[in-house]
Amino acid sequence: MGETEQRPTAGSRLGAQENAGISTLEHGQKPPMTPPGKLVSIKIQMLDDTQETFDIPQRAPGKVLHDAVCNHLNLVEGDYFGLEFPDHKKMMVWLDLLKPVMKQIRRPKHVVVKFVVKFFPPDHAQLQEELTRYLFALQVKQDLAQGRLTCNDTSTALLISHIVQSEIGDFDETIDREHLAKNKYIPQQEALEDKIMEFHRSHTGQTPAESDFQLLEIARRLEMYGIRLHPAKDREGTKINLAVANTGILVFQGHTKINAFNWAKVRKLSFKRKRFLIKLRPDVNSSFQDTLEFLMASRDFCKSFWKICVEHHAFFRLFEEPKPKPKPVLFSRGSSFRFSGRTQKQVLDYVKEGGHKKVQFERKHSKIQSIRSLTAQPSEQHTEVPKQSPSFACGDDNDTAAVQSCRQGKEMKASPKDTGQHKSHSLKKSPKEGKRVDGAVVSTVEEEEEAAKDRMQQNRPQSQQPSTGSLTGSPHLSELSINSQGGPSVANMSLSPNLSPDAKQPSPLISPLLNDPSCIRTDDEEEVKRKRFPTEKAYFIAKEAATTERTYLKDLEVITSWLQSAVSQEDCMPETLKNLIFSNFEPLHKFHAGFLKEIEQRLALWEGRSNAHIKGDYQRIGDVMLKNIQSMKQLTIHLWKHNEILMELENGIKNSRKLETFCRDFELQKVCYLPLNTFLLRPLHRLMHYKQIMERLCKHYPPSHIDFRDSRAALAEVSEMVAQLHGNMIKMENFQKLHELKKDLIGIDNLVIPGREFIRLGSLSKLSGKGLQQRMFFLFNDILLYTSRGLTASNQFKVHGHLPLYGMTIEESEEEWGVPHCLTLRGQHQSIVVAASTRSEMDKWTEDIQMAIDLAEKSSGPAPELLASSPPDNKSPDETTVDQESEDDLSASRTSLERQSPHRGNTTVHVCWHRNTSVSMIDFSIAVENQLSGNLLRKFKNSNGWQKLWVVFTNFCMFFYKSHQDNHPLASLPLLGYSLTIPSESENIHKDYVFKLHFKSHVYYFRAESEYTFERWMEVIRSATSSASRTQALSHKEPHAY
Repeated sequence: MGETEQRPTAGSRLGAQENAGISTLEHGQKPPMTPPGKLVSIKIQMLDDTQETFDIPQRAPGKVLHDAVCNHLNLVEGDYFGLEFPDHKKMMVWLDLLKPVMKQIRRPKHVVVKFVVKFFPPDHAQLQEELTRYLFALQVKQDLAQGRLTCNDTSTALLISHIVQSEIGDFDETIDREHLAKNKYIPQQEALEDKIMEFHRSHTGQTPAESDFQLLEIARRLEMYGIRLHPAKDREGTKINLAVANTGILVFQGHTKINAFNWAKVRKLSFKRKRFLIKLRPDVNSSFQDTLEFLMASRDFCKSFWKICVEHHAFFRLFEEPKPKPKPVLFSRGSSFRFSGRTQKQVLDYVKEGGHKKVQFERKHSKIQSIRSLTAQPSEQHTEVPKQSPSFACGDDNDTAAVQSCRQGKEMKASPKDTGQHKSHSLKKSPKEGKRVDGAVVSTVEEEEEAAKDRMQQNRPQSQQPSTGSLTGSPHLSELSINSQGGPSVANMSLSPNLSPDAKQPSPLISPLLNDPSCIRTDDEEEVKRKRFPTEKAYFIAKEAATTERTYLKDLEVITSWLQSAVSQEDCMPETLKNLIFSNFEPLHKFHAGFLKEIEQRLALWEGRSNAHIKGDYQRIGDVMLKNIQSMKQLTIHLWKHNEILMELENGIKNSRKLETFCRDFELQKVCYLPLNTFLLRPLHRLMHYKQIMERLCKHYPPSHIDFRDSRAALAEVSEMVAQLHGNMIKMENFQKLHELKKDLIGIDNLVIPGREFIRLGSLSKLSGKGLQQRMFFLFNDILLYTSRGLTASNQFKVHGHLPLYGMTIEESEEEWGVPHCLTLRGQHQSIVVAASTRSEMDKWTEDIQMAIDLAEKSSGPAPELLASSPPDNKSPDETTVDQESEDDLSASRTSLERQSPHRGNTTVHVCWHRNTSVSMIDFSIAVENQLSGNLLRKFKNSNGWQKLWVVFTNFCMFFYKSHQDNHPLASLPLLGYSLTIPSESENIHKDYVFKLHFKSHVYYFRAESEYTFERWMEVIRSATSSASRTQALSHKEPHAY
């Protein structure tokens, strides 16, 4: 009997060992050695019907052949695919990756092995690569032709229309009829030709990448999608068919599904001769275990189906590849088969981490080239773009036509010079390519570091080559987001047709190319410059006041200059709202412009850069701060108005679609690097910064110092202002955060209601019938929402369900479900099981949820009915969560790639999603206090020079400018999930005041100018990379009412 040992883990339900083995994604791990010896040729039939021959050693395991095929295709997500072949009994079986190929394929000269899709994920948006989705589309096309994917005529015609669109482009009746006459996608196709052309007519402008996505969007809803039927009989002898999917084991009668056993319900799978056995978990209402038995045609059929079930369970449900079983000492009992390869979670993590390069590929049956072959270059007319390194694209006027072509939704065909000659295989590598985001060409971190390494090795000038602009949008987990000028403005530019559907907006994690050779300082030059300036701590405190004041003035200009200019050009804002905003912000801007001038003049005297002949002690700053803070008290009347400004603006947006569109478009401008309503809170935040600066100054000075009295008086004045406005600021921050979250969510209309407080947001995995699915959770003082990443161009999160906190209980359930860091949340009407990425994340969620439950119990807050617009989700983890949709509605349903309003893709919510972490309202409050600006020297891991940049740290993110005079950042680096350390001796960073930021394989070094600035940067960055204790702070937090 082929049976596996039972263990109390998720994997043991299907006989898999506990997943304690080494991850296949660990850095430094090498693939298995290819055995030497005689070579044997294996013929592989690809999904595009071409055949390739691969020579492998006779004793090579199946993994060597599988890897060779994936490498040939440049396929990153090859784990979804498998190799199948007919065995000696003419039964199609999967190639075992651990066993030698020649022990499985006895006569390789007479056998053609097929490369096909093996694992169909529940959501095709999980496929990050366009190439992977293209191969899946070919599989759907193949299944249609073979009659394996059955559906009604409407769905069939719609599927074929998308295939035709990807192959020949836009509708033309003559070309369509000729194409359909030559290509038979299904038997008896003639009866559907008119309906196919009718659907094809509606796809005008759709690119092959979009067609693939739409094809998979329709196919995944079909009952037979990804299904391979295995004939069997039940106990009564009734003929049925068994199948396995990502959700579990399915039972069909003919082509109709009559039963499903989700993985969460299955405790154990085994087989005995021809009998296939499913042991289910005990039912809630009974004490006995139920074992189902099915009879298959032979033992080989039964074992083959058992093996594919074990593989599906391991791929979709486990975190890591199962550890091999120890070899028995005397007798072996049961099968030693186990799943080999990366699990789906490991594949997703690997692609997100960015451990690969994008490649160009050719669609064999398509007359339209992939847009990856399009060379995208920034325009020369934008002079503020930094000088480019050899890997940065040189601009020319031809870019305009390319962008216009993108706007029309069409793909340009690469020239033979770009593509080169190719053989019969359909896929090949492309030159090193960057990413085009918001009209700017971006190089990935790995390419930037490699370019630096090449410069180190060659140390000679290179001719600039145009980079290949790639528009793929699989977000990498530790890269920087570029916001450089060049190309069309975001508001007017159509969404790129080649972006993955869940990444239409620029990822928050794409590296800037800021390697300007002219900006790299030599070490001697920096040392000479450093020796000219004062070294006392008070000077650097004063300098911090100046650098942060520069940033604050720029933030005010976003309102007083940029917003006011935009408002004057469009009649979308009521006059009363205009007057309210600008009449209160213009006096502040005027005052702080003078304030900054005075601080800079004092610093110039302190440094001895001007008016050196004037006598007097100018090495102090307290008197300047006292004078201006006293004058600032007269502006308090404007600060009290900010609450009214924020509420009136949000009310105006709510009541006017035109104003809502205007504000959304303004937020997409490069100068608006934060949400618009955040700039409205800046004057209140700045008071807290003045208080912190004066506290540090008073702590540094001895009482006898000439500047101590003025500094202490200034501290008393600003502390009084902060105390008066602090309660108002807390209310405004919560109000602002609720409205900001509202923009990221769809499926809920009444998120902002009086009395509701935001507590925490972050990524958790929710256990369902499909396994662990990543979800975004939002915790408030009365309710817990859970959402998924939307498949729309707006890049928002769709609300799946909610749990009222009143009456909820929370308990750890790792042992029950066999999932690390697992929690069960039991509400009054439903329960859900969630898993955090780490133990610390689980502790944070547990603490905050328990705190929120206690607040809900004590409070007479909003009732759960206020979330009536949120879709219900009353399914327990043991129930299937597969959405059922009518096939007849597919053609009429709104597609996920329809042109929708653009949306910021680099918000904190999206960063938490990509980095699999969370932040709380207390973290946001701490981030408000920990803002910093100044010059830093930056170095990559593989570069040998330091580049000077103006850096602004705010909102958990570092924004990079070429100088403090720039109006908008060139790039940004979200720091959530990063580690902050000091370089070790082995890293050969022999400089003072250097700190290191790293996330997975991405490493950056930053160098400060003094010990004080070094400590300040370490302090503020640590606040973003590690959360503070939140129990005490939350318990003392006042409720927000507005």
